[in-house]
Amino acid sequence: MRILWRFIAGTVRRTWRLLNFVREFFLNLFFILLILIGIGLYFQFQNKPADPAKGALLVDLSGVVVDKPIVNDKLREWGRELLGSSSTRLQENSLFEVVENIRQAKADDNITGIVLSLNNFVGADQPSLQYMGNALREFRDSGKPIYAIGDSYNQIQYYLASFANKIYLSPQGSVELQGFSSNTLYYKSLLDKLKITTHVFRVGSYKSAVEPMIRDDMSPEAREANSRWIEGLWQNYLTEVASNRNLSKEQLFPNAATDIVSRLQAVGGNLAQYALDHKLVDRLASRSAIEAELTDIFGWDKQNNDFNFISIYNYQTKEKPQQDSQIAVILINGAIVDGLQTPGSVGGDTAAAQIRQARLDPKIEAVILRVNSPGGSVNASEVIRSELVALRAAGKPLVVSMGGMAASGGYWISTPANYIIANPSTLTGSIGIFGVINTVDKSLESIGVHTDGVTTSPLADVATTKALPSEFSQMMQINIEHGYQTFINLVATARHKTPEQVDQIAQGRVWMGSDAKNNDLVDQLGNFDDAVKKAAELAKLDNYELQWFVDQPSLSDMILSQIGVSVQAMLPAPLSAVATVVKDQTDSFNQFNDPQNRYVLCLTCGDIR
Repeated sequence: MRILWRFIAGTVRRTWRLLNFVREFFLNLFFILLILIGIGLYFQFQNKPADPAKGALLVDLSGVVVDKPIVNDKLREWGRELLGSSSTRLQENSLFEVVENIRQAKADDNITGIVLSLNNFVGADQPSLQYMGNALREFRDSGKPIYAIGDSYNQIQYYLASFANKIYLSPQGSVELQGFSSNTLYYKSLLDKLKITTHVFRVGSYKSAVEPMIRDDMSPEAREANSRWIEGLWQNYLTEVASNRNLSKEQLFPNAATDIVSRLQAVGGNLAQYALDHKLVDRLASRSAIEAELTDIFGWDKQNNDFNFISIYNYQTKEKPQQDSQIAVILINGAIVDGLQTPGSVGGDTAAAQIRQARLDPKIEAVILRVNSPGGSVNASEVIRSELVALRAAGKPLVVSMGGMAASGGYWISTPANYIIANPSTLTGSIGIFGVINTVDKSLESIGVHTDGVTTSPLADVATTKALPSEFSQMMQINIEHGYQTFINLVATARHKTPEQVDQIAQGRVWMGSDAKNNDLVDQLGNFDDAVKKAAELAKLDNYELQWFVDQPSLSDMILSQIGVSVQAMLPAPLSAVATVVKDQTDSFNQFNDPQNRYVLCLTCGDIR
């Protein structure tokens, strides 16, 4: 027995020592990482590159372009160098910084052209692409050329490439024009197998956010509404790209898929030759041949053994003279959740604090609320909206600039605006509300676990481990219906309509910006520049500067986010795609933190491929 106890005690001691070693190892590793971060940041901020020599601005975008990146450019560039370039395809870039760099390059004598290198560009929503496209068109119209180079182009990459004077393609490459699709995972059968009961409370025939939990396919109402806006986005895409390439939409993308097949058969299946023959690109050339032509145009850099260029990531935006008058830009980017902001979401309390700060700052004379959100919690949306009402009551004009989506809760918070500007491809509306509660009482019963107790009232007996009391379900539905009535009343007051008129275009239906303008849900079709002009006009300002309200995440958030991105980037493509879907679904569930379980959220608005 003594030997047995010695063996057990020895095993416990060795296990404890191993745990201590692992704990100390990771703590020391984290400490070393912090030191490296400090050193990296010091040199990053101290060593500013000199003005570029004459040559091209290389727009070598990596990852996605969003309104509000999780980390700023300097931290992102440092993280890319420290943790590896494999993560660059998943990094986030600021839309407004990209556009500002292109516009500065237009007037920069050292920049004689732009080279679009888009192999690692993953994507952006359509309004963001159009905004970048406007900047590229302005650059091209100034007389400076744009060249697009790529081994292949997907639809997103080709949109930007279409603004180039000349598009190069690898002889083994392709231009992938296929159309748009929107797909959602449905898991009613999974919940049934797990014996999880989903209790749904909603108002709105088109409020499809809860459908994945109660159906295994898309409802006819959701299919009808989604088909309208996704076809509209595709037609907007074709119209712009065809115009850039001096083609008709039919030449760019035939209406019948069989026509594409027959055209491809005519060139023996050579996708690159297909692209050249149908004027999708201007020249087929290898990388070395493209480099030689770019060298003839921009000259040779002996030090770097390449043509003369400066990457957009190294191109420094020059500071503009400070002005006494300011227009605040507050970014609502991501799902709206209760509490403080976390990376990738909008905290109601954080956003309200920024709006309050703008209201109390005497230098700020107008506010632009840039909304790119599918909505979220009713409570958090109302916290933001009420603070915007106070801002407007203080006499400061409020202009809403809608990005890729300003749907449901994104529209809720837009109602106090003096003026709303949406892009024709913005997804907005989705004026509806729902509540959802999952219970696992049947799951527990299936494995022999039961819940029982005493209560003073059925309303006090609400738990995920028990079936919902009928009285509570009735109260939830009444509360949801009240929330819907509140929503349409807010819209009716803001848009000078009757609640009945709003109800006809509400019911949770998603509208494109162009349809929203026709339904008087927005005041003007335009982009962020138009919102700036309108804010200055309403505030009667001639000279002003934009004051961007951008909160940076904590150091730990930045490190964990960058490590997570690097790990996902190292996965094989199929596993990475699965990981992305799982993450998106998990993030959707994390958005459900409203204290009354009420949500104004459009889950399908951003799922476009």
